[in-house]
Amino acid sequence: MYHLKHFKAESDQEVLAFMKAHPFITLCGIDENNMPVATHLPILLEERDGEVILLAHAMRKQNHTLAFAENPHVLAIFSGENAYISASWYNNKHVASTWNYKAVHAKGIIKFLDDKGLYEVLVKLTNHFEGTNDSPAAVKHMDEKYIADNMKAIVAFEIVLTDIQHVFKLSQNRQEADKARIAEVLTNIGLDANELVK
Repeated sequence: MYHLKHFKAESDQEVLAFMKAHPFITLCGIDENNMPVATHLPILLEERDGEVILLAHAMRKQNHTLAFAENPHVLAIFSGENAYISASWYNNKHVASTWNYKAVHAKGIIKFLDDKGLYEVLVKLTNHFEGTNDSPAAVKHMDEKYIADNMKAIVAFEIVLTDIQHVFKLSQNRQEADKARIAEVLTNIGLDANELVK
C-alpha cells in the first residue's frame, strides 16, 4: 500500500467508519511453508479500551485456519467501491488514466476463542447483521442441538489490530472541473460518485 498525503482520510474515525461499512474482508496469513493463504468472511469491529478488535468465525481445519494457528500475524483487507477513471473525461485528455478506490489494510494478531467465545461471537454477529436481537433468525430462536452441531465445524477468533493503513484515492489531485466531470460520468453509468470522488 502506497502513501500519498492527498489520498488519505481526514481522521482515524473516518477510516474506522469505512471499515464498519465494509465488513466483508479478505483475511490473509502465511502458512508453515511460508506460502500465502487467504479467506473471505464478515467481521464485526469493536473498540475496547483504546484497541480496535475484529470478531469473526471460520470453518475449522481449513488451510487458512491452520495457517492462522501456526502464525497469528494476519492482514485484514477492507475494500470499497472502485472504478476506472478515464483521462478522456479530463480537460487535458493526454495524461494517464487511473483507478479510484478505497482500501484499508489492517494488521493484527489473531487469537482463537473457546466454545463460550464462539457462541458469543455467533450471537453478536447475527444480531448485528440482522439489525436486531429479536429477529426470528436470532441465535436465541435456534434449536440448541442445531447450534451445538454447527459449532463443531467452526471456530471463532478475535484480531487485535496493531496497525491500520489506508488509501482513499478519489481524484483529490484533480482540478475541480475534472472532478465534476468524473462524478457526472460515474453517475451516468450507475456508480455512486459520492463514494468515488472527493
